[in-house]
Amino acid sequence: MSELLEALDGADDVDRETSDAALLRAMLDVEAALARALVRAGLAPAEAAEAIETTCAELVVDAGQLGRRSRDAGNPVVPLVDDLGAAVPESARGWVHRGATSQDVLDTALMLVAHRALGPLLGSLAQAADEAARLAEEHRGTPAIARTLGQPALPTTFGLRAAGWCAGLDSAHRRLGAVRDRELAVQLGGAAGTLAALDRAGLEVARLLADQLGLVDPEVPWHTERSRVHALATGLATATAAAAKVATDVVLGSAAEVGELAEGGKAGLGGSSAMPHKRNPMASVLVVAASRRAPGLLATVLAAGVHEHERATGSWHAEWQPLRDLVRLAGGAAARTATLLTDLRVDAARLRANLDAAGPAVMSERLATAFASLGRTEARALVRDSLAASSEGTPLRDVLLADPRVSRLCTPADLDALLDPLTYLGSADEIVTRVLTRRRGGDG
Repeated sequence: MSELLEALDGADDVDRETSDAALLRAMLDVEAALARALVRAGLAPAEAAEAIETTCAELVVDAGQLGRRSRDAGNPVVPLVDDLGAAVPESARGWVHRGATSQDVLDTALMLVAHRALGPLLGSLAQAADEAARLAEEHRGTPAIARTLGQPALPTTFGLRAAGWCAGLDSAHRRLGAVRDRELAVQLGGAAGTLAALDRAGLEVARLLADQLGLVDPEVPWHTERSRVHALATGLATATAAAAKVATDVVLGSAAEVGELAEGGKAGLGGSSAMPHKRNPMASVLVVAASRRAPGLLATVLAAGVHEHERATGSWHAEWQPLRDLVRLAGGAAARTATLLTDLRVDAARLRANLDAAGPAVMSERLATAFASLGRTEARALVRDSLAASSEGTPLRDVLLADPRVSRLCTPADLDALLDPLTYLGSADEIVTRVLTRRRGGDG
């Protein structure tokens, strides 16, 4: 990882679990767990496993040097196993890496890295969803202008917008939690997926290995069946997109001419090197940046999903880095979203002012519906023409009341009610309640 630039992408707690040192530790943990599984299956002496486990715990390996030594073999497991075999007592050497192939160790290590990183990542997603839920409750009655295709549309509430954030974050949390619990599995297939080196005990060793590492027992090797990797990558990209939805709305809402939202936090955040007055929404900007990169990484993982015969020629190798990058990006996006929502400043007065500034045009749907007895085409034309006439200075209310078709359909008091944006919020409050109730029910 480049600490100069990539430190901007991630979160410290997730980065620690995806670092080179963490991946190296995971590979050694897999080798130690494999030795213990061999003992529990009755295939290896306990003394050998103890020696391997102790050596794995104490072995010092320079990750950079190991990477350079990996070039000849094409993966870091080969030189690592050489180092491990040289470091254990001679009596234990025959049990190092017994029955496994390089892909078994690296696939399992990457699953272990993901499992460990998903702990803090899921915690950040949950915190972000909690904060979005808080905002939804606090602002369920705060009127705002809904915007579609970037233009004023209808009245809404800021609480409904925050509830949408909450629903997306909760959905991403559920999906990634399910991936962690059901998809992150050990890999043990041996040289060609038959586990022949372990005779008929191979599947039992795989089960025991999963038990040792706290991963899923896949029941069958998955060397060239990569749906587990795809589920993980997709879940990570989806979580990044859910965070970026929040961040995008915050960026748009914090524009000076909009002024509805502002990132909080300590002084000096979001400063500019050239313009002292600037306070840029930098947490949101970095989340959006992560979301721009994630789809390409996901595409690489999916494109690498076609593996030939019993071992891929390059597709497997193409997965490693984009998968780790996706974990890091999702971790950083989730953590920043949790922080920005915790400190988010919502200007309720500005939200209402922007709704009022949009004018009566935001009630056009309601008016056309109220006049529907004229026929859909005529009702829409009436509203459109009245809005055009009001743009020349006459209030829309007066334009409408001057039209005999309108006066036949409603009284002035009825029309005043039709033009009140606070009476055209539909099911906004009920939707907020449903989102929050679902969370309290444990479905979030």
